[in-house]
Amino acid sequence: MQKKIRFILGVETSCDETSAAVITPQKVLSNIISSQAVHVDFGGVVPELASRAHVRKIIPIVNEALTQAGISLPDVDAFAVTRGPGLIGALLVGLNYAKGLSLSLNKPLVGVNHMEGHIYANFLNSSCLPFPFLCLVVSGGHTQIVLVSKHLEYRILGETRDDAVGEAFDKVAKLLQLPYPGGPQIDRLARTGNPDFIAFPRAMMKNGNFDFSYSGLKTAVLNEVRNMGAENTEKHLPDICASFQKAAVEVLVHKTIEAARTWQVRQIALAGGVAANSLLRSWMSEQAGHYNLNVAFPAMEYCTDNAAMIARAGLEYLRNEKISPLDLNVSPSLKLGEE
Repeated sequence: MQKKIRFILGVETSCDETSAAVITPQKVLSNIISSQAVHVDFGGVVPELASRAHVRKIIPIVNEALTQAGISLPDVDAFAVTRGPGLIGALLVGLNYAKGLSLSLNKPLVGVNHMEGHIYANFLNSSCLPFPFLCLVVSGGHTQIVLVSKHLEYRILGETRDDAVGEAFDKVAKLLQLPYPGGPQIDRLARTGNPDFIAFPRAMMKNGNFDFSYSGLKTAVLNEVRNMGAENTEKHLPDICASFQKAAVEVLVHKTIEAARTWQVRQIALAGGVAANSLLRSWMSEQAGHYNLNVAFPAMEYCTDNAAMIARAGLEYLRNEKISPLDLNVSPSLKLGEE
């Protein structure tokens, strides 16, 4: 970097969380997240409502992040903001706000890939995660195994061919009439259920590659619930949740471990909202230990969408002098590694 960076302000508005954070190269000073409760009644995110909520919240959330960090806007040395993937209207709120700050204060702006941010959530726990490492990126929109050979260098080894695992969790939860977001609800109920109550399919489990498919599992749960009827479904709700969760997680663990062994990588990391799942964390740790592999998890507060992870990824852009132009636009379908 040409200039020493002290404070980075991160902004995240890719979906239904409005978040702002202040970090230094050494630590997180603040990480404010405002989740939009308005979507609960709809059982999923409504894009127009999300955009309007971001417009209302972005300024107070940024101000709160600055106050908690004990600094003011002129103290910020650079701005990092999510530019994609995500909802176009939601992304525009954050990017345009960050652009305005960058222009008015004459400070550098870096546009960050949201999924890249999730990977860098692991560096908020520790600055010494060894390269190369394999990252299982699991969220509502993505399911990928990514080889991270060095900072900002990625190779996707496998990904879902249809539904993301987080999407499957949310859709199954909606089918079971559980509150949104569904992933934490299934995780909670599964703890008291029998994971072997129903033998749900494990799609593409041993097909020789590292791709995933979750549409069939989702359909299998739908068919099972229809066959059981409302009364039996309610009676066996924890068992259904536990059986579904085991089927979903087993494929994630199996493929990640196999990819690590195939590519001879000793370090695994998890990233994304589904990285908070208790079974995934425990099962991955157990299997990794069996093969003498190491596993890193983001802290629970950094699994969800947050601006601290965006700021941390932005720090690497700044270190590599990858500054974004002020005509930077959002990219709702941005792929990992794309400019």
